[in-house]
Amino acid sequence: MRFWMARLAGILANQMLMVALAWHMYEITGSAWDLGLVGLFQFVPSLIMTLPAGHIVDRLNKVHIYSVCMLLQAAVACLLVWGTHTDSVTRELVFFVSAILGVVRSFQMPTQQALTPHLVPAHLLPRAVAMSSTGVQAAVVGGPALGGILYALHVNAVYASCALFLLFAFLISLTVRYEHKPSNAAVDLQSVMAGAYFVWRHKVILGAFALDLFAVLLGGVTALLPIYAKDILHTGPEGLGVLRSAPAVGALLMAALLTQFPIERKVGRWLLVAVAVFGLANFVFGISTHMGLSIAALMVAGAADNVSVVVRLTLMQLETPDDMRGRVAAVNSIFIGASNQLGEFESGATASMWGPVGSVVFGGLATVGVAVAALKVFPALAKRDQMVLPK
Repeated sequence: MRFWMARLAGILANQMLMVALAWHMYEITGSAWDLGLVGLFQFVPSLIMTLPAGHIVDRLNKVHIYSVCMLLQAAVACLLVWGTHTDSVTRELVFFVSAILGVVRSFQMPTQQALTPHLVPAHLLPRAVAMSSTGVQAAVVGGPALGGILYALHVNAVYASCALFLLFAFLISLTVRYEHKPSNAAVDLQSVMAGAYFVWRHKVILGAFALDLFAVLLGGVTALLPIYAKDILHTGPEGLGVLRSAPAVGALLMAALLTQFPIERKVGRWLLVAVAVFGLANFVFGISTHMGLSIAALMVAGAADNVSVVVRLTLMQLETPDDMRGRVAAVNSIFIGASNQLGEFESGATASMWGPVGSVVFGGLATVGVAVAALKVFPALAKRDQMVLPK
């Protein structure tokens, strides 16, 4: 319970911080390209560090690593408080902060994913993943909305609140205990790459990771929400907060549904359908000029994405040996980072060429194409019936 509290506080702060940074950058430069670069500056250091981070997570105490991640992000929030107070937040400072966050999250994501199975019995893991997703999505709902409201008051109200939430997460995470069994794997390149080799050999996991990668890489709209909020839907930072929260509202409702009615059969087909619905919902958002329709489309996209998240993480946790969880979770983090941060860059780059509407419409249709292609490229995933294969 204490770990979930720390995690939720951290995610709430992360979401608030992302809303504030995106709006702050757009106010400074007014550039879709720069909004995309924020994602790229998070992705590149994360890509470089994630595999070594997974090896470290398997060897060291996971709670200690998570606590340090929270403390470093609190320091970043304090730096932004100081920069805003002295009117020294520039385009370059936002890029620097984004790079630091990318490094920190390369450790945070595999740590929290690898820690979860140590706190929950294996037979409860599918429901635990869905319940955890419910709490996470609640924080993702509240974070952007609260961030937008506080930003409308003053940007430092957001950054200072983020610092407080992250410090709380740091302190409470220090009280979490679990039975730590460090990996005995040698410290060499083969051990560092073991997670990647494992995923490559297990085509169902590889397919689930790759499907999520290309779906969010092509279909994600997060980076362009400031443009949609300000220039298309004609709202302010509070409206941006609502738009950022809408996918999480849909995901929260779906997570609550999956907690009561977990997916037990035809899991592969459910995953492919969810990705196709995600793409179609983003297509509708792309052509919408009405706030209500835009919110509804984002909610549907979030609900579909949550099905993908629960299926992917459950398959990963059930099929990964205990002594490799950190390294396999690190590979998953690379896919997630590529889809989210690199996807933000892709959105900014295509929006600078085709405009925001053209970028989102293309991405939504391309995502549907990815789901259809996965039927042929990853047949083992498409045919997967149950989460746990019968012995």
